[in-house]
Amino acid sequence: MSETTHDAPVAVSAPAAPDEGLTAAELAAKHGLSVSGARPSLIEYVRQLWGRRHFILAFSQAKLTAQYSQAKLGQLWQVATPLLNAAVYFFIFGLLLEADRGMSREVYIPFLVTGVFVFTFTQSSVMAGVRAISGNLGLVRALHFPRASLPISFALQQLQQLLFSMIVLFAVAVGFGHYPDLSWALIVPVLVLQFCFNTGLALIMARAGSKTPDLAQLMPFVMRTWMYASGVMFSIPIFLQDKPAWIANVLQWNPAAIYMDLMRFALIDDYGSQYLPDHVWAVAGGWAVLFALGGFVYFWKAEERYGRG
Repeated sequence: MSETTHDAPVAVSAPAAPDEGLTAAELAAKHGLSVSGARPSLIEYVRQLWGRRHFILAFSQAKLTAQYSQAKLGQLWQVATPLLNAAVYFFIFGLLLEADRGMSREVYIPFLVTGVFVFTFTQSSVMAGVRAISGNLGLVRALHFPRASLPISFALQQLQQLLFSMIVLFAVAVGFGHYPDLSWALIVPVLVLQFCFNTGLALIMARAGSKTPDLAQLMPFVMRTWMYASGVMFSIPIFLQDKPAWIANVLQWNPAAIYMDLMRFALIDDYGSQYLPDHVWAVAGGWAVLFALGGFVYFWKAEERYGRG
């Protein structure tokens, strides 16, 4: 008796892959992967910025030193440039157009120099902010760091430049009979508030300039218009006293005019509170907080897009 066996092939299905059916995001999360260059949380972003504080300060100082490195007068141009601008404005507006109406020369010249120096602080911060990302793409693409470090550093650079210029501003004030007193202590809070405002504005312009580099060509015209509307060369309430009151109020409440007038009030004896708008300190603080916080959040929201494309 014989047995015959027939071995038939048996199909055995392969075991299912453990990652089968997972989306790309779920698969990345399972294996501990994260998006390269992803935007951190706002609190984490602030922490990262604080960790780069030494870089921010060193970068601003290096930029300040390099700014006039090719000029024979070097850092003296930090003071000479706004002072020459003030001299030109005095000739055009003070002598030819008589924009000093209602003010003696002892008041008008410190008034004008203060306005030029303080407005230049904001103007330079804006122009540096526009190019903060687009002008440093090599650095942005090569290294990982919070991008807000750049516009903040540029605003800090302009603050340091203003502090050099303040030496000349003090000399002009004293030269025209306005000697130091307790009101000069107000200079510190004015500078702090204006720096916060300028930094927020620089952050806003940095994000806008990173997407539209041509904005750097447009901003000089915008800044020139802002300067003429802010009372750099003339006192708004005096010059517009025969115009509807709302026009003077709108011009005086713009942040550039607010910080200039507060600085003039601190430095110039005869520039009293009657030249300041109502609730001037509250308005100055409001502009500073609004732009510092708003500009920071606005810039942070696009953190992962800087340097790409």
